[in-house]
Amino acid sequence: MQTETPRPSLFEINTRVYLNELSKKLNKQASFVDVPDSLLLDLANKGFDFIWFLGVWQIGAVGKDVSRTTKAWQESFRNCLPDLNQNDITGSPFAVQSYEVDSFLGGPESLAKLRKRMQAFNLKLCLDFVPNHTAIDNPWVVNNPDFYMQGSEVDLQAQPENYIKIKSKKDEQVFAYGRDPYFSGWPDTLQLNYFNSKFQTEMKTVLKKIASQCDALRCDMAMLVISHVFKKTWGDRTALGNKNLVESDFWPNAINEVKSSNPEFKFIAEAYWDLEWELQQQGFDYTYDKRLYDRLAHENAMVVNSHLQADWDYSQKMVRFLENHDEKRAAEVFFTEKQCAAAVITFFAPGLLFFHEGQFEGWKKHASVHLNRRPNEETTVSLLNFYASLLHSLKNPEIKTSSYQILHARQPYENDDSFKQFVCALRISKNGQANLAVVNYGPSQAQCFLPLPLPEINNKTVTLNDKLGPNNYEREGSKLTSEGLYLNMQPWGYHLFEISIQQ
Repeated sequence: MQTETPRPSLFEINTRVYLNELSKKLNKQASFVDVPDSLLLDLANKGFDFIWFLGVWQIGAVGKDVSRTTKAWQESFRNCLPDLNQNDITGSPFAVQSYEVDSFLGGPESLAKLRKRMQAFNLKLCLDFVPNHTAIDNPWVVNNPDFYMQGSEVDLQAQPENYIKIKSKKDEQVFAYGRDPYFSGWPDTLQLNYFNSKFQTEMKTVLKKIASQCDALRCDMAMLVISHVFKKTWGDRTALGNKNLVESDFWPNAINEVKSSNPEFKFIAEAYWDLEWELQQQGFDYTYDKRLYDRLAHENAMVVNSHLQADWDYSQKMVRFLENHDEKRAAEVFFTEKQCAAAVITFFAPGLLFFHEGQFEGWKKHASVHLNRRPNEETTVSLLNFYASLLHSLKNPEIKTSSYQILHARQPYENDDSFKQFVCALRISKNGQANLAVVNYGPSQAQCFLPLPLPEINNKTVTLNDKLGPNNYEREGSKLTSEGLYLNMQPWGYHLFEISIQQ
C-alpha cells in the first residue's frame, strides 16, 4: 500500500444558471459579489477544497446566435425546458470570445472579491481553460487569422459542417470549426492552430493571465492539443517548412511556466481515449477517469476491481466522478441504491473527488451549458441524506490522507459465485486508523469472506463502526485476519467501517 497526498474535492457550479436563479431571489441582476457566504460555508463544511464556477468568460453575440439558431441543438434544449424561450439560451461557455470575466456576471473585480471571500473559508477557485478553439468572434480572427486552422473553397464545398467563410484582415477566408477527430465541428467555434509557434507563445501568455485569477483550471478536452492527436485530426503540416511551424507539445512548457510562479496551482484535464497517463506525464495534476464511470454504469464488479488496481502514481491523479455537466445526471443513469453503491466505490478511491450541483439532491434533468435556466426538480431525501453521511466520512483526516488497497473477497461456500460481486478497499492512515469500504456491486444477494491484512488486530476484539449505517459490530481480530470478515449483503449494499481495537 502507498499513501497519497491529501485527496482534494471539487464542487462544480453552472455559474450562469446559479446567478440567474439568485437574481430572481434578490429581484436584481446578481453577480459574483452576491454569492452568499452561506453557500461558501456549506461547501466548506462538506469538506470541499475547490469550487469550479463553470463558464465565467465572455460569450460573444455570434456564439449566442449560433446556439439560438442551430436546429440540431434545440431538441436537447426543449427536453430540459419544455417552456424554452430565447432568453434562456445564452450560448456555450466553451465558445470563448475573450478570457475576460463576463461583465454580465460582474466582471473581473466581482470575481476577485469572491475569490478573496472564498479564501476565508479555505476554499480555492477553479475556472475553465478551452485550449482547442475560440468563439467565431474572438478578436484573433480579424487580427491574427493565422492563429487558426485554415481551409480552402474545396474544403468548404465538400465539408460545410466543418468549415466556414469569414471576413478577416485578409478579406474573406475559410476557417475550420473546432472539432475532435471523430465528430463534425462545433459551429460556434473556430479551430486554433497548434502548428503555429507564434500562436503557442501567445496562448501561453493568455494561460498565465487566466491562472493569475484562480487556483486551478479545468482544461476542456485537453487531449485534443497533444501533438500526435492534433496531427491525427489535421494532418502533419510540420513537413511544409514554414518557419512558424512547431512540433513540440503545448502542455509541458505551458504548465511549467504557470507553476514556476505558482507551484501550488492545479491543472485538471478533461481526458478521454486512454490518454490520461500521457497527460499526467505532460504535467497535469489530475485527469478525468471516464473509464471508471463507464464501468460502474455498464459493467460488473470484477471489471471495476481490475480498474482500481491500476498503477499507484496513475491512480492518485485520477478525477473520480459520477456526473458532471457533460454526462447525464447520475440519478438518471443509476437508480438510487446503485448510485449509493457506486458513490462509495468512486469516492473512497484515490484521486480528486468531483461532485456536481444537483447530484446530492438526485436531480435528473441534464441542463445544457448553452442555457441559463433549468427546471425545478424535487429532492430525493434518501439520496441527500446518504451524501451528507458520505461527505462527512470522507472529510475525516484519517481517510483523506491514507494508504489504499483493494481487497479480494473469497468464496464462502462451494458453488456460490456471488463473492465476485464484491468491491472492497482498505485505507490505513499514518496514525494506524483503518477504514474499510465493502460494496456488493451486483443485482443479487451476495456472500463472501474478506480477510483483513491487519496483523495488529490478532488476539484482539475489534469494533466495526458503520459510518454509513446505524450498526456497530464486534468481531475477533484473529478470525478477521485468517478466515476473514463474513459478509452477507443485499443487492447494491454497502458499508464504510471504521475499525478500532477495543481497549
